[in-house]
Amino acid sequence: MENEPTLNAHNKDEYPPMHTTEHILNQTMVRLFGCPRSMNAHIERKKSKCDYELAANPTPAEVSEIERRVNEVIASRLPVTTEYVSRSQAEKIVDTRKLPGNVSETLRIVRVGDYDACACIGAHVANTSEIAGKFRIASSDWNDGTWRVRFRLDESDGK
Repeated sequence: MENEPTLNAHNKDEYPPMHTTEHILNQTMVRLFGCPRSMNAHIERKKSKCDYELAANPTPAEVSEIERRVNEVIASRLPVTTEYVSRSQAEKIVDTRKLPGNVSETLRIVRVGDYDACACIGAHVANTSEIAGKFRIASSDWNDGTWRVRFRLDESDGK
């Protein structure tokens, strides 16, 4: 796209289905627990992890509900779109607290349908229907207010 603005350099090569799934997981955590988006994330093709600030360790029923909701959003065939806005406009749409200090004045907002919006320069699918398999929480651990969750897409499970 000729008119695409110049953004900060990006040094990651994400696997778009897993990276988009991370966005869905983040919004699911925000909605279920009222927590901020993940503090740290490591996104890989086979297994990824995110750390969340939570008041308590999620129960097995809550973990099942996270999986159910993420899979429901994936199955909804939502478009994943981008828009470019000024930083001041972005602050009205998304949480910008985790952005680096040298962030460009123009930000790219990635939307997963009407479910999630996030400032992001990474790679994503064009539609959640491109995310193959079922979202599964492989393991998690709790340590003094931080819940680390490891997740994957089980492609053998189909949709």
